[in-house]
Amino acid sequence: MKTLDLNSYIVIDEYSSTPKYKQLINSIYLAIEKGILAKNDPLPSINELSFKLELSRDTAEKGYRQLRKLGIIESVPGKGYFINNTSLGSKLKICLLFNKLSAHKKIIYDSFVQNLHEEAVIDLYIYNNSFPLFKKLLLDKKESYTHYVIIPHFTDSSESPEEIINQIDKNKLVMLDKCITNLTGEYSGVYQNFRNDLYDALCEMLECLSKYNTLKLVFPQQSYFPREIVEGFRMFCNQYAFNYEVIHQLEDKHIMEGSAFVTLTEDDLVILAEKAIKADLAIGKQIGIISYNETPLKKLILNGITTISTDFEQLGIQAAKAVLDQQKKQLYVPFYVKLRNSL
Repeated sequence: MKTLDLNSYIVIDEYSSTPKYKQLINSIYLAIEKGILAKNDPLPSINELSFKLELSRDTAEKGYRQLRKLGIIESVPGKGYFINNTSLGSKLKICLLFNKLSAHKKIIYDSFVQNLHEEAVIDLYIYNNSFPLFKKLLLDKKESYTHYVIIPHFTDSSESPEEIINQIDKNKLVMLDKCITNLTGEYSGVYQNFRNDLYDALCEMLECLSKYNTLKLVFPQQSYFPREIVEGFRMFCNQYAFNYEVIHQLEDKHIMEGSAFVTLTEDDLVILAEKAIKADLAIGKQIGIISYNETPLKKLILNGITTISTDFEQLGIQAAKAVLDQQKKQLYVPFYVKLRNSL
């Protein structure tokens, strides 16, 4: 039996948001696929994994337990763990690059994972809207995966993201959530249409909005939100002759009766609600509130908050289909409106 240095084939990436037990599983899979590990080869003990890779025993045991359940490894009392099966078939190795962690991104992630084959290896990386970190992660890993699924939202993009993304083989690329112009070649994309979606949603609410004389969009200045949202807002207000304002900071603004607000962030929604309550303005009568992105709580707080939102589950489903079908299509997932008492 050969003895291998476990650091030569088990890699735990601290930058990855993939749970460490899944990284352990993925490392064993890839080592088998590359021929580093063969049938009956011994594996390190739980104690050795914990010590050399700085993993908790629970993490190491969870990874091995899943591998045993899949029939990939087996254990013999007194002898330890060994490779039991190397017939893995063709595996997808997917790099997910998400701009941030949120309840909505979790919906996309869960939906994406559930609609892929069980044997897919998925590594999730979060770059926190930072273009330098995005660039580093993508360039470091541009040859490592069969597919790259990318959500491209940045607050500090000093370079053109398409220059970096264009270095990825387009047969492997799925762009998700936001369309990036100037990408070359044919590739898959599943998007929101931020400009048209907001415009269409406001048109759907026109009757409710008609009781307000001014519409206000709260759009944080240092934000990853696409500018197309502002374009769609202005297009609607100009077409239907609403007075309007784009606000970058809500804290120092006086809330006036007769205004309806569109808030993009949860923080601004809270600030607006507090200001309305303090000013004794009836929400849904004297002022209106529309919140971006549906969450379960919004149907409960303040007797119901009106929301406009894309279908995040569909974003995940369609991204998984793009990976599996290998068809280079551009698909837009539309918004939907939840009218409630805040408008």
